[in-house]
Amino acid sequence: MRQVFEREPPGGARPSTTSLRGIVDPASARRGFELVRIDPAPDLADLVERHWVVRWDLPPGQSFTQVVVPHPVANVVAEESGYAAHGIPPGLFERTLVGCGAVVGTKLRPGAFRVLLGSADAVRPGVLVPAASFLGLTADAGARSAVTLAVAGRPGEAVAEVEPLVRARARTVRSARAARDLGRVQGVMAALVSGRLGPGAGVHELADVVGTTPRTLQRLFARYVGVSPKWVLQRHRVHLAADLLASEPAQDLATLATAVGYYDQAHLGTDFVRATGTTPARYARRCAASRAALSEAVGAAPGTGAGPASATAPDA
Repeated sequence: MRQVFEREPPGGARPSTTSLRGIVDPASARRGFELVRIDPAPDLADLVERHWVVRWDLPPGQSFTQVVVPHPVANVVAEESGYAAHGIPPGLFERTLVGCGAVVGTKLRPGAFRVLLGSADAVRPGVLVPAASFLGLTADAGARSAVTLAVAGRPGEAVAEVEPLVRARARTVRSARAARDLGRVQGVMAALVSGRLGPGAGVHELADVVGTTPRTLQRLFARYVGVSPKWVLQRHRVHLAADLLASEPAQDLATLATAVGYYDQAHLGTDFVRATGTTPARYARRCAASRAALSEAVGAAPGTGAGPASATAPDA
């Protein structure tokens, strides 16, 4: 098997991202999983960032563990064990896979789960909600069909099974107020991810992006996202630092800290350990080893596209 990154032409003003930020040790992941990303239909782009499909096929007796540093969003995930919406995990997300299988996920935009669920339960840390409770009684059957198609290597058809479920729900819950509020939340996130606001920005700068006050922005995030703007800033800086370390493990950590918006290396280290469970230095060594192993594997089997397993990342 080989890893695939598929992206349809972006629609409207809300393109999906292709970054691997959040996937811990992406070089190791490249050796382990197949991933397909598919943009949502244009009429769902206000609520859905992308769909994602992963597959794995492990030799007997082997397992693969993928760790993800979560983004401030929910994912609606169809897998063999069921179909459910996963809120923002309170810590790292970790999944160990054995055997073979597939998962079909829908990564919602920040705040979108609050709108789709219609309840404050959406912003509880680690909340797990059966998809049928808000997508309807046909959701589980559609999810089973989607997983079967994903296992068969037909990701586009798999997504076509679940996307109408989200569309039907969206038509009943959209409102002018929700559109306005989500527009502000997502405008802040887009300014960060696009680099329009540097990583050293503060909450005041985030509020300025959407023409509101810091206090109003804090209330919006509390209502729709479940984490504060300050949490989002810190998580973005950690994601950026991990991404840069994965691409260049040998870089100077003090310089890295400044580049991602910290006053000093110590503050980067504190947030990095809290989010990833390891220090920047250890993470860099891990990424360096994985990059070397990946290069060796590719050199040993040119043209084979070999890659035995798959890891399920809820924020893939």
